[in-house]
Amino acid sequence: MTPLPPGFLWGAATAPHQVEGNNVNSDWWAREGHMPGMERSGDAIDSYHRYPEDMRLLAEAGLTAYRFGIEWARIEPVPGHISRAELAHYRRMIDTALGLGLTPVVTLHHFTVPRWFAEEGGWTGDRAIERFRAYVTAVTGILGDVGWVATMNEPNMLAMMTTLEIAMRSGQAGDWQSPTVDEGPRPPLPPPDPKVGARLAEAHHAVRDIVRERTDAAVGWTVASRAFVARPGGEAKLRELEYIWEDLYLEGARGDDFVGVQSYSSQWVTAEGIEPYPPHPDNTLVGTAYRPDAIGIALRHTWEATGGIPLLVTENGIATGDDTRRIAYTAEALRHVSAALEDGIDVRGYLHWSALDNYEWGHWEPTFGLIAVDRETFERHPKPSLAWLGGVARRGGL
Repeated sequence: MTPLPPGFLWGAATAPHQVEGNNVNSDWWAREGHMPGMERSGDAIDSYHRYPEDMRLLAEAGLTAYRFGIEWARIEPVPGHISRAELAHYRRMIDTALGLGLTPVVTLHHFTVPRWFAEEGGWTGDRAIERFRAYVTAVTGILGDVGWVATMNEPNMLAMMTTLEIAMRSGQAGDWQSPTVDEGPRPPLPPPDPKVGARLAEAHHAVRDIVRERTDAAVGWTVASRAFVARPGGEAKLRELEYIWEDLYLEGARGDDFVGVQSYSSQWVTAEGIEPYPPHPDNTLVGTAYRPDAIGIALRHTWEATGGIPLLVTENGIATGDDTRRIAYTAEALRHVSAALEDGIDVRGYLHWSALDNYEWGHWEPTFGLIAVDRETFERHPKPSLAWLGGVARRGGL
């Protein structure tokens, strides 16, 4: 691989609702109770209590970073009440990571919000920006020495989910659809409403300076890349879709210290629109095409669209039950990261999704983790891919 920049991060990522368990005050917990076909998160994988073991497994394998989130619904279970006990809990997570030699990459909002915030109108509510500022102000009190903070995870996917919810309330859409599952006979997910995207960018900008003033962190947000590629004749449609799905949010990152790049697969675009993933034996457990080159497409597009903001791969991985396939996918993806570095793109690290098999936003079947978990006993079982990626990290490359 191309020589890596000093301090290049090698790590893995999680989201609080997907791993912690019993996030009872969140909007997702409420949604899981009545949406058809949606499995409950329940105890999840009890990482709320077992995070020291999870971090130790990553560090002992050779990784140097861990991305995890802070759950707003725990910090502020009712409006205006900030839980000092929960702030202390997440501070212990930071201290544990630092003590193990893991650089914490902390996400302040990863899809879930307090139930009361959703009932106020969520991100389109009149007080949304004010509420988010108050939460971030409270949380930054424990983040003084954290080096990396993402204000929001995948605002473009969050905007899409918000658009879907609004359509469902008005009777213009049917049942809820998991944002991470593309397989089966189902209508395509709606494109994110740019008005919702603009509100999320406003929220991001409203807290960015709070993080800078109160911490030493590099601050940004993470954007999901569809890694679109145009078929002949689809170039104009590609540009249109890239703006709706990605570039609005990449423009919102201008002035940030970094952008988190998140990509798993790629899709073709014709003059008519996005091609569905065709049925294929190589498709992943969530129905996406096997495309380890997607991360390279995503890095190059993000670099160009942002005018050269430093990039951090905050998610990349594959839903598969075959760990040898996970290693093969990740090795090829890292070759594309290396090629981007060789071409002068400023990539600061690679964080694999995910550290552990976890709750995939309504479903338990898709497995992305470097570590398997027995959901009855919560026993952790590191997969060969964890040792493999740790070895890559120790060598500083493939």
